[in-house]
Amino acid sequence: MKRIHLFEICDQPWLPATLRDAATAYLETSLRLSGQAKFLFPKLAAALRAAKTEQILDLCSGSGGPVPLAIEELPVLGIEVRATLTDAFPNVAAFERLARESSGRIDFIREPVDATRVPRELEGLRTLFNAFHHFRPERARAILDAAARDRHPIAIFELVGRDPAMLLGILFAWLGVLFLMPFVRPFRWSGLFFTYVLPVLPLLVVFDGLVSCLRVYSVSELEALAAEADAPGYHFEAGRIRIGRAPVYATYLIGTPNSDRP
Repeated sequence: MKRIHLFEICDQPWLPATLRDAATAYLETSLRLSGQAKFLFPKLAAALRAAKTEQILDLCSGSGGPVPLAIEELPVLGIEVRATLTDAFPNVAAFERLARESSGRIDFIREPVDATRVPRELEGLRTLFNAFHHFRPERARAILDAAARDRHPIAIFELVGRDPAMLLGILFAWLGVLFLMPFVRPFRWSGLFFTYVLPVLPLLVVFDGLVSCLRVYSVSELEALAAEADAPGYHFEAGRIRIGRAPVYATYLIGTPNSDRP
């Protein structure tokens, strides 16, 4: 199936922050409970080792995504990692909660951070979890160009894709919203209102979930973006990771500066 770049509602600046934050907080909760993110961590650990860093600079963090899980799981793989959360629409309440619960291993930036124009002084492995598909090819290449220009490593992971099993599962995501919304943190009464009284959130999650699947770049498309990037002295690796027993796969693109260049 060819990649289709439709619009996602959560990308739109006119969407009230209440709805955007509730949707991303639900996604963070469902990701944590599903356990799928753990299949990414060996590759993430390898990227950190290749980059010779124990600092993650997470872009497009939403409500935290897999980063809190990575902070807990990566020490098992031998890396005591720290992380900084950023977003174009920062969910400050969620970031503050994660920072408090992380024993100092997570911090965040309150101001909006554009993934295509990351301040060069922000150090660490730049990560994007379930976010690269938000960018059309020209802006996706700009993210890669910026990382290569700044000589910063980057690791991109997508846990959704155009697999039939994934698309079928997204159709039933509204059930997950109905079940999990009371347990989403930080708790907001507005989240319950827009789930059970005016059921906007279940529809929003299903719609954006399906669009996300259709937007995700395949391995060959990631390789093409990397080949077109302005990245001399920079190495890219793309591939897939099976996430559990179902026939569904995560995709990844890892970029690191060649060690023989200044």
